[in-house]
Amino acid sequence: MSGFYEKLTDSWKQQNSLLCVGLDPDLDRLPKSIKNAKHPLYRFNREIIDATAQWACAYKPQAAYYSAVGAELQLKKTIRYIKSEYPAMPVILDAKRGDIGSSARMYAIEAFERYQADAVTVNPYLGGDALEPFLRFQNHGVIVLCRTSNPGSGDFQQLVSGERAVYQHVAHLAASQWNKNNNVALVVGATYPQAIKEVRQIVGDMPLLVPGVGAQGGDLEGALKNGLTEQKKGLIINVSREVIFASAGADFSTAAANQAQSICRQINQYRST
Repeated sequence: MSGFYEKLTDSWKQQNSLLCVGLDPDLDRLPKSIKNAKHPLYRFNREIIDATAQWACAYKPQAAYYSAVGAELQLKKTIRYIKSEYPAMPVILDAKRGDIGSSARMYAIEAFERYQADAVTVNPYLGGDALEPFLRFQNHGVIVLCRTSNPGSGDFQQLVSGERAVYQHVAHLAASQWNKNNNVALVVGATYPQAIKEVRQIVGDMPLLVPGVGAQGGDLEGALKNGLTEQKKGLIINVSREVIFASAGADFSTAAANQAQSICRQINQYRST
């Protein structure tokens, strides 16, 4: 196994959780008690991380929430904090990078060396050569967009080419060509549970990052039914806003912990049946 696969597998086991907490700290939605802090996004994240670490298997900061407000340092501090205080917890940088080879190499360096993320999300639209610079980092995860959770994803991803939908082609390429270093995973949204079933049949036990549960209205039970491996693992169920913004008050971290606990228990209840 790659370093990322091994770290993720260990976290699933040790934490008894498939819940990934998305760290998408919208500055406009931070509690008043946090907004005036010197580094408000980092302070908010730190409290959310401490409150939810018992119930999570991974954390996924979304790069846009930091770069949009010039807070790249706070993103770096957030990842550094997780690695210092919760070193067994994988960190997925949600950046959805995709560019020609020379630029992709820089994006890979940004994710894995500058930010020290364990994995990064990437866009396969430019083809396999654009993924290669990421795949060369053999101990890091490369999580490829496949069937995304947004309503318009079908505009391209459901187009049929050669009797397969585009997202199915992505899954086949991921399993047959891109995963030579055993460090590839796929993004398949909980809003499309049938796609999760189809992708699981194509890629075997490959990890699937599953966004869309919570604010996007994804089908948690359908995702679990169709995506769990025989070992009742294989999924990284991401929930962001429903956890981190469970309360806008001073009790935001307690509310986040309660929500994370509830979702983790829902997942585990299904896994045990």
